[in-house]
Order: sequence, then C-alpha cells, then structure tokens
Amino acid sequence: MMKLSPSRLATLVLAAWLPLQAQAGLLEDSEARKAILELRAKVDAITRDLTSRLESKSDKTVQLDMLNQHEQTMQEIARLRGQIEVLANQISRAQESQKQLYADLDARIRKLEPQQETVDGQTAEVLPAEKTAYESAYALIQAGDYKGAATALQDFVRRYPDSAYAANAQYWLGNAYYALGDYKKAIAAQEVVTTTYASSAKVPDAMLNIGSSYALLKDSKNAKKALQQLVAKYPASSAAKTAKDRLATLK
Repeated sequence: MMKLSPSRLATLVLAAWLPLQAQAGLLEDSEARKAILELRAKVDAITRDLTSRLESKSDKTVQLDMLNQHEQTMQEIARLRGQIEVLANQISRAQESQKQLYADLDARIRKLEPQQETVDGQTAEVLPAEKTAYESAYALIQAGDYKGAATALQDFVRRYPDSAYAANAQYWLGNAYYALGDYKKAIAAQEVVTTTYASSAKVPDAMLNIGSSYALLKDSKNAKKALQQLVAKYPASSAAKTAKDRLATLK
C-alpha cells in the first residue's frame, strides 16, 4: 500500500481548499454551501483513510510512523476545518450585507417610483415625494398656519406644475391668501385654477373665492360678475348656491 506523507496529505487538502477560498467572494449562496460541504467530505475521507491504514498495519515501526503521520495530518485537518468555519462565517456575513443592501436599494427605488393615488375622484400616478410635499403644505392650512402654507403651496406648484395635486395646491394657495387678508393675491391665485386647471373639481369653489375677494375689496361690479359666471356655468354646485345667496346681498 502507498505510504502517504503528511506533506502530501496537506498538499492534497490545500489543493481542494485554496480555489474555494480564492473564489468565495464570487460564489452564489448555493455554490458556496456546496463547496464547503465538498471540502468537509474530503477532510472526512482523509481521516477515514488514515484510520483504515493504521488498522491494517501489523509492523510496529510502520504503525508508529503512521501514527506520527496521522497526528500531523489531524492537526492539518483541524486547521482546515477552522478555515472552513471562517469561510462559512464570511459567506454568512456577506449574505446578510447583501440582503440589507437590496432592502435599502428597494426602499430608495420605491421613493422614486410613482404610485397610484386617487385625487378628487381621479386616479393618477404621483411621486412619493410629491405626495409628501402636498400633504405637508395642506397640513399647514389645517393647522391655521396660512403664512407657512402659502410659502409651501407656492413652492409646490412651482416644483410640480403638472402634478395631480397641482390644481388643489393652487386652490388652497388662494385660500391661504384669502385667510391672510391679501385678497388681490387670492384672486390671482384662484384665476390660475379657473384657467390653467379649468377641468379641476375645484373651479367652482375658486370662482366663489374670487367673487368673495372682490366683494371684500369693495369691488361690487367684479364681485357680481364672478358670482354670476359661477351660477351660470356650475348651477348644480354647492358653490353656486352660496353665490346666489351672496349676490342677494350685493348692492
């Protein structure tokens, strides 16, 4: 039977292990696990082979020599097993890092992808950042911070003029100016709603706000004109009903 020296055994084991270590960073999960299992199988095979050789030798001198070889080889095997564990841990950490990277990337992509939203009964694609900006500005209106709301809404319509929220933002901008007592700016803002966003559901209310602003500016002529146009164009709207009531009070 061929005598297997410790150096030969180490060479054989290392020949199986080194390519795996060199390519560990490139292996897919299943390939890496398969490589580790194969290396462990080779280590176990070496151990079984040495044990078999020892049991088959009757000559004490040869047996002693084989025992020495066995001890050295077992030390080498222990070292290789340690390296296998290190490799397995490195792969595990790399996998966790990769999962986190994919999760972060997915979250970033979602922030950039438009989402389906319903605005005034219409479905439209809206960017997450766009929706957040509108909701933040509208929250200022609800909180009664009309000055802050005017600034935020102005910025919104400048940044997102084609947004599904743009008509609403423009309308609330007019309302913010109205609440601040700046009726000229309120009229200008609401006129943008009636022209640029003429198909918006906010147009009747914008026209009502225009008529009311003119009335507060003591411009009865333009106030009547705006309210009459509202009644004629949108007779079934709740804004038209209010307009009729206000027309009755104008002189």
